[in-house]
Amino acid sequence: MSKTDVPALTGEGVPLVQEVKQAMTGFVHEFKGFQDDIQLKLQQQEERLTMLDRKSQIAARPHLAAAIETGAPHQKAFNAYLRSGDDDGLRGLELEGKSLSTVVNSDGGFLVDAQTAEAVKSVLHSTASIRSIASVVNVEATSYDVLIDHADVGAGWANETTPTAETGTPQIDRISIPLYELSALPKASQRLLDDSAFDVEGWLAKRIADKFARAEAAAFINGDGIDKPKGFLDHPVVDNDVWAWGNLGYVTTGIAGDVDGDAIVELVYALGAQYRANGSFVMNSKTAGQIRKLKDGDGRFLWSDGLAAGEPALLMGYPVLIAEDMPDAANDSYSVAFGDFAAGYTIAERPDLRVLRDPFSAKPNVLFYATKRVGGDVSDFAAIKLLKFGTS
Repeated sequence: MSKTDVPALTGEGVPLVQEVKQAMTGFVHEFKGFQDDIQLKLQQQEERLTMLDRKSQIAARPHLAAAIETGAPHQKAFNAYLRSGDDDGLRGLELEGKSLSTVVNSDGGFLVDAQTAEAVKSVLHSTASIRSIASVVNVEATSYDVLIDHADVGAGWANETTPTAETGTPQIDRISIPLYELSALPKASQRLLDDSAFDVEGWLAKRIADKFARAEAAAFINGDGIDKPKGFLDHPVVDNDVWAWGNLGYVTTGIAGDVDGDAIVELVYALGAQYRANGSFVMNSKTAGQIRKLKDGDGRFLWSDGLAAGEPALLMGYPVLIAEDMPDAANDSYSVAFGDFAAGYTIAERPDLRVLRDPFSAKPNVLFYATKRVGGDVSDFAAIKLLKFGTS
Protein backbone atom coordinates (compact mmCIF):
# COMPACT_ATOMS: atom_id res chain seq x y z
CA MET A 1 0.00 0.00 0.00
CA SER A 2 1.40 3.43 -0.97
CA LYS A 3 1.45 6.51 1.23
CA THR A 4 -0.98 8.28 -1.07
CA ASP A 5 -3.73 5.68 -0.36
CA VAL A 6 -3.96 6.25 3.42
CA PRO A 7 -5.71 9.63 3.47
CA ALA A 8 -8.30 8.39 1.04
CA LEU A 9 -9.18 5.43 3.21
CA THR A 10 -9.24 7.59 6.31
CA GLY A 11 -11.62 10.01 4.69
CA GLU A 12 -13.99 7.22 3.72
CA GLY A 13 -14.17 5.92 7.38
CA VAL A 14 -15.18 9.22 9.00
CA PRO A 15 -18.96 9.00 8.28
CA LEU A 16 -19.11 5.42 9.68
CA VAL A 17 -17.52 6.45 13.00
CA GLN A 18 -19.95 9.31 13.38
CA GLU A 19 -22.89 6.99 12.78
CA VAL A 20 -21.70 4.59 15.46
CA LYS A 21 -21.24 7.44 17.94
CA GLN A 22 -24.76 8.71 17.28
CA ALA A 23 -26.21 5.20 17.78
CA MET A 24 -24.40 4.74 21.07
CA THR A 25 -25.58 8.16 22.27
CA GLY A 26 -29.22 7.26 21.50
CA PHE A 27 -28.94 3.90 23.26
CA VAL A 28 -27.45 5.48 26.39
CA HIS A 29 -30.24 8.10 26.43
CA GLU A 30 -32.96 5.45 26.15
CA PHE A 31 -31.35 3.29 28.83
CA LYS A 32 -31.22 6.26 31.24
CA GLY A 33 -34.91 6.87 30.60
CA PHE A 34 -35.71 3.20 31.33
CA GLN A 35 -33.61 3.35 34.48
CA ASP A 36 -35.45 6.47 35.65
CA ASP A 37 -38.81 4.72 35.15
CA ILE A 38 -37.68 1.71 37.19
CA GLN A 39 -36.46 3.90 40.04
CA LEU A 40 -39.73 5.84 40.04
CA LYS A 41 -41.79 2.65 40.29
CA LEU A 42 -39.59 1.29 43.06
CA GLN A 43 -39.95 4.55 44.97
CA GLN A 44 -43.75 4.46 44.60
CA GLN A 45 -43.86 0.84 45.78
CA GLU A 46 -41.73 1.69 48.81
CA GLU A 47 -44.05 4.58 49.68
CA ARG A 48 -47.08 2.23 49.55
CA LEU A 49 -45.38 -0.30 51.83
CA THR A 50 -44.41 2.45 54.25
CA MET A 51 -48.00 3.70 54.36
CA LEU A 52 -49.37 0.19 55.06
CA ASP A 53 -46.77 -0.39 57.74
CA ARG A 54 -47.68 2.87 59.47
CA LYS A 55 -51.37 1.99 59.42
CA SER A 56 -50.73 -1.47 60.91
CA GLN A 57 -48.78 0.14 63.77
CA ILE A 58 -51.62 2.45 64.88
CA ALA A 59 -52.46 1.73 68.56
CA ALA A 60 -56.22 1.62 67.96
CA ARG A 61 -55.93 -1.06 65.33
CA PRO A 62 -56.28 -4.65 66.72
CA HIS A 63 -53.48 -7.11 66.11
CA LEU A 64 -54.04 -9.33 63.12
CA ALA A 65 -53.07 -12.52 64.94
CA ALA A 66 -53.65 -11.87 68.61
CA ALA A 67 -54.06 -15.02 70.70
CA ILE A 68 -56.89 -13.48 72.72
CA GLU A 69 -59.08 -13.31 69.62
CA THR A 70 -59.05 -17.08 69.12
CA GLY A 71 -62.61 -18.23 68.59
CA ALA A 72 -63.99 -14.68 69.08
CA PRO A 73 -65.66 -14.40 65.64
CA HIS A 74 -67.66 -17.58 66.24
CA GLN A 75 -68.62 -16.51 69.75
CA LYS A 76 -69.68 -13.09 68.51
CA ALA A 77 -71.73 -14.60 65.69
CA PHE A 78 -73.42 -17.09 68.02
CA ASN A 79 -74.23 -14.31 70.49
CA ALA A 80 -75.79 -12.30 67.66
CA TYR A 81 -77.89 -15.32 66.69
CA LEU A 82 -79.18 -15.76 70.25
CA ARG A 83 -80.01 -12.09 70.67
CA SER A 84 -81.55 -11.23 67.31
CA GLY A 85 -81.76 -14.38 65.20
CA ASP A 86 -79.11 -13.04 62.79
CA ASP A 87 -77.44 -16.14 61.34
CA ASP A 88 -75.35 -14.40 58.67
CA GLY A 89 -72.28 -14.49 60.85
CA LEU A 90 -72.57 -18.22 61.48
CA ARG A 91 -73.10 -18.98 57.81
CA GLY A 92 -70.10 -16.86 56.90
CA LEU A 93 -68.00 -18.74 59.41
CA GLU A 94 -69.08 -22.00 57.86
CA LEU A 95 -67.65 -20.91 54.50
CA GLU A 96 -64.45 -19.38 55.88
CA GLY A 97 -63.51 -21.46 58.92
CA LYS A 98 -62.21 -24.97 58.41
CA SER A 99 -63.09 -26.12 61.91
CA LEU A 100 -66.62 -24.69 61.70
CA SER A 101 -67.88 -26.64 58.68
CA THR A 102 -70.70 -28.24 60.70
CA VAL A 103 -72.02 -25.09 62.34
CA VAL A 104 -75.28 -24.94 60.38
CA ASN A 105 -77.63 -27.83 61.00
CA SER A 106 -79.94 -29.12 58.28
CA ASP A 107 -83.04 -28.45 60.39
CA GLY A 108 -82.16 -24.82 61.06
CA GLY A 109 -80.45 -25.32 64.42
CA PHE A 110 -76.89 -24.43 65.27
CA LEU A 111 -74.21 -26.15 67.29
CA VAL A 112 -73.46 -24.33 70.53
CA ASP A 113 -70.08 -22.64 70.35
CA ALA A 114 -67.20 -24.31 72.19
CA GLN A 115 -67.23 -21.99 75.21
CA THR A 116 -70.92 -22.49 75.97
CA ALA A 117 -70.80 -26.26 75.40
CA GLU A 118 -67.93 -26.63 77.82
CA ALA A 119 -69.87 -24.74 80.48
CA VAL A 120 -72.76 -27.18 80.17
CA LYS A 121 -70.51 -30.19 80.27
CA SER A 122 -68.69 -29.09 83.42
CA VAL A 123 -71.95 -28.60 85.29
CA LEU A 124 -73.25 -31.99 84.19
CA HIS A 125 -70.19 -33.73 85.58
CA SER A 126 -70.28 -31.82 88.86
CA THR A 127 -73.88 -32.73 89.71
CA ALA A 128 -74.83 -35.65 91.95
CA SER A 129 -75.47 -38.21 89.24
CA ILE A 130 -74.09 -41.67 88.60
CA ARG A 131 -72.64 -40.13 85.42
CA SER A 132 -69.59 -39.32 87.54
CA ILE A 133 -68.93 -43.00 88.38
CA ALA A 134 -70.45 -44.78 85.37
CA SER A 135 -68.80 -45.51 82.03
CA VAL A 136 -69.52 -42.68 79.56
CA VAL A 137 -68.87 -43.16 75.82
CA ASN A 138 -69.37 -40.78 72.89
CA VAL A 139 -71.01 -42.31 69.83
CA GLU A 140 -72.05 -41.10 66.38
CA ALA A 141 -74.78 -43.70 65.85
CA THR A 142 -78.35 -44.09 67.11
CA SER A 143 -77.39 -46.83 69.58
CA TYR A 144 -74.40 -48.36 71.34
CA ASP A 145 -73.88 -52.10 71.73
CA VAL A 146 -72.03 -53.60 74.67
CA LEU A 147 -70.69 -57.14 74.32
CA ILE A 148 -70.55 -59.05 77.61
CA ASP A 149 -68.78 -62.38 78.12
CA HIS A 150 -70.33 -63.69 81.35
CA ALA A 151 -69.73 -67.43 80.95
CA ASP A 152 -66.44 -69.19 81.52
CA VAL A 153 -64.66 -71.67 79.27
CA GLY A 154 -64.99 -75.27 80.41
CA ALA A 155 -61.87 -77.13 81.53
CA GLY A 156 -60.96 -80.54 82.88
CA TRP A 157 -57.99 -82.56 84.06
CA ALA A 158 -56.50 -85.21 81.84
CA ASN A 159 -53.38 -87.28 81.45
CA GLU A 160 -51.41 -88.03 78.30
CA THR A 161 -53.27 -91.23 77.51
CA THR A 162 -56.84 -90.10 78.20
CA PRO A 163 -58.64 -88.50 75.24
CA THR A 164 -59.68 -84.90 75.81
CA ALA A 165 -63.41 -84.31 75.82
CA GLU A 166 -65.08 -81.22 74.47
CA THR A 167 -65.55 -78.51 77.11
CA GLY A 168 -68.09 -75.73 77.51
CA THR A 169 -68.04 -72.70 75.21
CA PRO A 170 -68.27 -69.14 76.61
CA GLN A 171 -71.41 -67.17 75.83
CA ILE A 172 -71.43 -63.56 74.67
CA ASP A 173 -74.46 -61.36 75.23
CA ARG A 174 -75.14 -58.20 73.28
CA ILE A 175 -76.72 -55.34 75.22
CA SER A 176 -78.00 -52.55 72.98
CA ILE A 177 -78.27 -49.05 74.46
CA PRO A 178 -80.46 -46.79 72.29
CA LEU A 179 -80.01 -43.02 72.40
CA TYR A 180 -82.96 -40.80 73.30
CA GLU A 181 -83.44 -37.09 72.85
CA LEU A 182 -83.13 -34.97 75.96
CA SER A 183 -84.51 -31.46 75.50
CA ALA A 184 -84.86 -28.16 77.33
CA LEU A 185 -86.97 -25.15 76.34
CA PRO A 186 -86.00 -22.04 78.32
CA LYS A 187 -87.17 -18.59 77.22
CA ALA A 188 -86.20 -14.95 77.62
CA SER A 189 -87.82 -11.68 76.65
CA GLN A 190 -86.49 -9.87 73.61
CA ARG A 191 -85.92 -6.76 75.73
CA LEU A 192 -83.66 -8.77 78.00
CA LEU A 193 -81.74 -10.10 75.00
CA ASP A 194 -81.32 -6.57 73.66
CA ASP A 195 -79.65 -5.55 76.92
CA SER A 196 -75.93 -5.89 76.26
CA ALA A 197 -75.26 -6.14 79.99
CA PHE A 198 -77.10 -9.45 80.15
CA ASP A 199 -74.87 -12.55 79.76
CA VAL A 200 -77.21 -14.48 77.48
CA GLU A 201 -74.73 -17.32 76.89
CA GLY A 202 -74.03 -17.86 80.59
CA TRP A 203 -77.75 -17.78 81.36
CA LEU A 204 -78.54 -20.24 78.57
CA ALA A 205 -75.77 -22.63 79.66
CA LYS A 206 -76.96 -22.60 83.27
CA ARG A 207 -80.60 -23.21 82.39
CA ILE A 208 -79.81 -26.06 79.99
CA ALA A 209 -77.31 -27.64 82.38
CA ASP A 210 -79.78 -27.57 85.26
CA LYS A 211 -82.56 -29.14 83.20
CA PHE A 212 -80.37 -31.81 81.62
CA ALA A 213 -78.61 -32.70 84.88
CA ARG A 214 -81.84 -33.31 86.78
CA ALA A 215 -83.44 -35.26 83.93
CA GLU A 216 -80.38 -37.45 83.41
CA ALA A 217 -79.84 -38.15 87.10
CA ALA A 218 -83.43 -39.35 87.48
CA ALA A 219 -83.39 -41.47 84.32
CA PHE A 220 -80.12 -43.26 85.09
CA ILE A 221 -81.61 -44.52 88.36
CA ASN A 222 -85.36 -44.88 87.80
CA GLY A 223 -85.84 -44.53 84.02
CA ASP A 224 -88.23 -47.06 82.45
CA GLY A 225 -86.46 -47.19 79.06
CA ILE A 226 -89.44 -45.66 77.21
CA ASP A 227 -88.18 -42.55 75.41
CA LYS A 228 -85.53 -42.24 78.11
CA PRO A 229 -82.53 -44.22 79.43
CA LYS A 230 -83.26 -47.33 81.50
CA GLY A 231 -82.29 -46.91 85.13
CA PHE A 232 -80.61 -49.71 87.05
CA LEU A 233 -83.47 -49.84 89.59
CA ASP A 234 -85.96 -50.60 86.80
CA HIS A 235 -84.43 -54.06 86.20
CA PRO A 236 -85.76 -57.16 87.97
CA VAL A 237 -84.25 -57.80 91.40
CA VAL A 238 -83.79 -61.17 93.10
CA ASP A 239 -82.24 -62.46 96.29
CA ASN A 240 -78.51 -62.57 95.81
CA ASP A 241 -78.44 -66.26 96.80
CA VAL A 242 -80.42 -67.15 93.65
CA TRP A 243 -79.01 -64.43 91.43
CA ALA A 244 -78.94 -65.01 87.66
CA TRP A 245 -77.87 -62.86 84.71
CA GLY A 246 -80.46 -60.27 83.72
CA ASN A 247 -81.33 -59.49 87.35
CA LEU A 248 -79.81 -57.39 90.10
CA GLY A 249 -79.05 -59.22 93.31
CA TYR A 250 -79.99 -57.81 96.71
CA VAL A 251 -79.32 -58.53 100.36
CA THR A 252 -81.71 -57.62 103.16
CA THR A 253 -81.11 -55.55 106.25
CA GLY A 254 -83.16 -57.92 108.39
CA ILE A 255 -84.97 -54.89 109.88
CA ALA A 256 -88.10 -53.48 108.25
CA GLY A 257 -87.32 -49.97 107.03
CA ASP A 258 -84.05 -49.78 108.95
CA VAL A 259 -80.41 -50.85 108.65
CA ASP A 260 -77.52 -51.85 110.86
CA GLY A 261 -73.77 -52.23 110.38
CA ASP A 262 -73.94 -55.96 109.69
CA ALA A 263 -76.16 -55.37 106.65
CA ILE A 264 -73.62 -52.92 105.19
CA VAL A 265 -70.84 -55.48 105.60
CA GLU A 266 -72.97 -58.16 103.97
CA LEU A 267 -73.74 -55.86 101.04
CA VAL A 268 -70.07 -55.13 100.41
CA TYR A 269 -69.08 -58.79 100.36
CA ALA A 270 -72.05 -59.79 98.24
CA LEU A 271 -70.22 -58.11 95.38
CA GLY A 272 -67.55 -60.13 93.57
CA ALA A 273 -63.93 -59.46 94.48
CA GLN A 274 -63.15 -58.34 90.93
CA TYR A 275 -65.64 -55.47 91.32
CA ARG A 276 -65.03 -54.44 94.94
CA ALA A 277 -61.77 -52.63 94.18
CA ASN A 278 -63.71 -49.97 92.25
CA GLY A 279 -66.89 -50.14 94.34
CA SER A 280 -68.99 -47.12 95.29
CA PHE A 281 -72.11 -46.63 97.40
CA VAL A 282 -75.09 -44.73 95.98
CA MET A 283 -77.83 -43.34 98.24
CA ASN A 284 -79.76 -40.13 98.87
CA SER A 285 -79.22 -37.61 101.65
CA LYS A 286 -81.87 -38.98 104.00
CA THR A 287 -80.47 -42.49 103.83
CA ALA A 288 -76.93 -41.16 104.26
CA GLY A 289 -78.00 -39.31 107.41
CA GLN A 290 -79.31 -42.59 108.79
CA ILE A 291 -76.31 -44.73 107.83
CA ARG A 292 -73.60 -42.35 108.99
CA LYS A 293 -74.73 -42.96 112.58
CA LEU A 294 -73.85 -46.68 112.37
CA LYS A 295 -70.97 -48.01 114.48
CA ASP A 296 -69.09 -51.26 114.64
CA GLY A 297 -68.78 -53.48 117.71
CA ASP A 298 -65.96 -51.33 119.09
CA GLY A 299 -67.96 -48.10 118.81
CA ARG A 300 -66.19 -46.77 115.72
CA PHE A 301 -68.25 -45.11 113.00
CA LEU A 302 -68.46 -46.97 109.70
CA TRP A 303 -68.79 -43.59 107.95
CA SER A 304 -65.86 -41.22 107.57
CA ASP A 305 -65.69 -37.87 105.81
CA GLY A 306 -63.30 -37.17 102.95
CA LEU A 307 -59.74 -36.36 103.89
CA ALA A 308 -59.65 -33.26 101.64
CA ALA A 309 -62.14 -30.74 100.32
CA GLY A 310 -64.10 -32.10 97.39
CA GLU A 311 -63.38 -35.74 98.16
CA PRO A 312 -66.41 -37.99 98.73
CA ALA A 313 -67.28 -39.43 102.10
CA LEU A 314 -66.24 -43.03 102.76
CA LEU A 315 -68.32 -45.91 104.05
CA MET A 316 -66.19 -48.91 105.04
CA GLY A 317 -63.45 -47.33 102.95
CA TYR A 318 -65.54 -47.00 99.78
CA PRO A 319 -66.68 -43.65 98.33
CA VAL A 320 -70.31 -42.58 98.72
CA LEU A 321 -72.21 -40.80 95.95
CA ILE A 322 -75.22 -38.81 97.16
CA ALA A 323 -77.87 -39.16 94.44
CA GLU A 324 -81.17 -37.62 95.50
CA ASP A 325 -83.17 -39.78 93.07
CA MET A 326 -82.49 -42.91 95.11
CA PRO A 327 -85.55 -43.94 97.16
CA ASP A 328 -85.85 -42.99 100.81
CA ALA A 329 -85.33 -45.67 103.46
CA ALA A 330 -88.69 -47.40 103.93
CA ASN A 331 -90.05 -50.89 104.35
CA ASP A 332 -88.86 -53.11 101.45
CA SER A 333 -87.18 -50.17 99.67
CA TYR A 334 -83.94 -50.54 97.70
CA SER A 335 -82.36 -47.42 99.10
CA VAL A 336 -78.65 -48.28 98.84
CA ALA A 337 -76.70 -49.57 95.85
CA PHE A 338 -73.12 -50.75 95.91
CA GLY A 339 -71.03 -51.77 92.95
CA ASP A 340 -68.50 -51.00 90.27
CA PHE A 341 -70.65 -48.66 88.20
CA ALA A 342 -67.91 -48.11 85.63
CA ALA A 343 -68.38 -51.75 84.69
CA GLY A 344 -72.03 -52.09 85.64
CA TYR A 345 -73.67 -49.07 83.97
CA THR A 346 -72.88 -47.52 80.58
CA ILE A 347 -73.98 -44.07 79.39
CA ALA A 348 -73.85 -43.45 75.65
CA GLU A 349 -74.26 -39.95 74.24
CA ARG A 350 -73.65 -37.87 71.15
CA PRO A 351 -71.09 -35.15 71.90
CA ASP A 352 -73.00 -32.31 70.22
CA LEU A 353 -75.50 -29.99 71.86
CA ARG A 354 -77.92 -28.16 69.53
CA VAL A 355 -79.83 -24.94 70.09
CA LEU A 356 -82.73 -23.70 67.95
CA ARG A 357 -83.93 -20.12 68.40
CA ASP A 358 -87.69 -19.62 68.12
CA PRO A 359 -88.87 -15.96 68.26
CA PHE A 360 -92.42 -16.71 67.03
CA SER A 361 -94.10 -19.31 69.26
CA ALA A 362 -94.09 -17.32 72.53
CA LYS A 363 -94.10 -13.64 71.57
CA PRO A 364 -92.81 -11.32 72.95
CA ASN A 365 -90.47 -13.92 74.44
CA VAL A 366 -87.82 -15.89 72.57
CA LEU A 367 -87.64 -19.65 73.08
CA PHE A 368 -84.38 -21.60 72.94
CA TYR A 369 -84.92 -25.26 72.10
CA ALA A 370 -81.84 -27.22 73.17
CA THR A 371 -81.47 -30.93 72.45
CA LYS A 372 -78.97 -33.63 73.32
CA ARG A 373 -79.10 -37.37 72.59
CA VAL A 374 -78.19 -39.71 75.44
CA GLY A 375 -78.90 -43.27 76.53
CA GLY A 376 -77.99 -45.56 79.40
CA ASP A 377 -78.49 -49.08 80.71
CA VAL A 378 -76.96 -51.76 82.88
CA SER A 379 -74.04 -53.36 81.06
CA ASP A 380 -72.95 -55.90 83.72
CA PHE A 381 -75.60 -57.27 86.08
CA ALA A 382 -72.95 -58.82 88.33
CA ALA A 383 -71.31 -55.47 89.07
CA ILE A 384 -74.18 -53.87 91.06
CA LYS A 385 -75.83 -55.08 94.27
CA LEU A 386 -78.75 -53.56 96.20
CA LEU A 387 -79.61 -53.31 99.88
CA LYS A 388 -83.27 -54.02 100.68
CA PHE A 389 -84.60 -52.43 103.84
CA GLY A 390 -86.69 -55.39 104.85
CA THR A 391 -86.67 -58.88 106.32
CA SER A 392 -87.00 -60.94 103.15
